[in-house]
Amino acid sequence: METTAKTTITVQATINAPVEKVWELWNGPEHITKWCQASDDWHAPYADNDLKVGGEFKTTMAAKDGSFSFDFGGVYTEVEPNSLIEYKMGDGRAVSVTFIPEGDTTGVIETFDPETINPIEMQRGGWQAILDNFKKYTENN
Repeated sequence: METTAKTTITVQATINAPVEKVWELWNGPEHITKWCQASDDWHAPYADNDLKVGGEFKTTMAAKDGSFSFDFGGVYTEVEPNSLIEYKMGDGRAVSVTFIPEGDTTGVIETFDPETINPIEMQRGGWQAILDNFKKYTENN
């Protein structure tokens, strides 16, 4: 019997803020629109988040010059406040986000199933850039 190892991608950051603040800024639509982009020439003009098992979320990600946009969304499969979020993206790929309180800092670890179009390193780089933007936004607000 053959088995196929499933590749996942992990990105992480240590945020200089307590877990309660990290959780609030990660999940509040009014905050998501301020940090959810991989580069300065992109933005997130819309976000909606129903943070509960079975709840849906959607974030519109768009090039600032109007040349391209897409909706990133999914359905929550597990939510443990200040600790864990798991969801399935619209295409069925799984994502897990773990929040690890460490006093006045919080570790955030995202693990996700890659898509099949772009190279793994490109996907990792994009998700890490968004997480780095989140870190910067959280530490400055």
